[in-house]
Amino acid sequence: MKNRHVIADLLWMGAGAAVLAVIFLGAWHFQDNADPARLLAAKAGRADLVERMQLAIASASEAEKSAVLATTDEDSRTFADQARAASAEADRERQELASLLAADGAAHEQDLLARFSETFAALQRIDDEVLRLAVENTNLKAYALLFGPAADALAEMDAALARLLARHADPADARRVMPLAFGARIGVLRIQGLLAPHIAEESDAKMDRLEAAMAEEETRVRTDLDELAAVPSFRGDADLATATSGFVRYGDFKTRILALSRENTNVRSLALSLNQKRKAMTVCLDALDALRQAILDEPIRGVTYGRPVSPR
Repeated sequence: MKNRHVIADLLWMGAGAAVLAVIFLGAWHFQDNADPARLLAAKAGRADLVERMQLAIASASEAEKSAVLATTDEDSRTFADQARAASAEADRERQELASLLAADGAAHEQDLLARFSETFAALQRIDDEVLRLAVENTNLKAYALLFGPAADALAEMDAALARLLARHADPADARRVMPLAFGARIGVLRIQGLLAPHIAEESDAKMDRLEAAMAEEETRVRTDLDELAAVPSFRGDADLATATSGFVRYGDFKTRILALSRENTNVRSLALSLNQKRKAMTVCLDALDALRQAILDEPIRGVTYGRPVSPR
């Protein structure tokens, strides 16, 4: 009987010790979780992630604008790669912050991050389109053709017609030849003058009007050259043949220029960058500012951030 009492006492003592151990561990865990230094460090880490995301997005935007304004394909691709890398870094930091907030963040902070994630996804879609267009550089390539090979063909044609006029300065020929030769020379210069605004134009309707004006000039130039070829003294003339072949080559370049201009990748990427991209980035950074402020405003027991502690 006595042994039974001893065993019962020992069981009660063991149970009591176990309860005390559980209480002690719970108190220790609570104390650890409520440690101000640990909470401050966690807050600082989350705020730092937000600031790094802001910096990465700003870096991506800077590189994106450089890609849009670059004057060579190589530079455009280099800056586009930099923009994509910075955007990817911002996304990695976003995912890291999402994990931290899921484990130890307030519900409203998680909501703010979700709101940012939506705006950031929209920003990335615009960036993808801007960078895709920027690296193609079709407007720059059109300008290069216009002021390079096309201008050379025009100069060759103009010089040949000038020689033709110089060799046929006889008044009897001049009255018929000069209007035709000058008409052809002026007509091709007008086409050249219309191509430059076509390359810079954003509106398809205005491009259509410019192309219609070019077509009229082209018809007049061909008519002038055909009438010159009908002059008996110009049959087999080398300068007239050179002028005619130069205009044909110029027409080929014009066709290529118009095709590149219609793609309009530089104009479209610049318009996207200055309008949709700028607006989307503002919304994105505002969302990050709100999230950062929410993290900084997290209350921590015993920490007053320089403000006096309210008396209890």
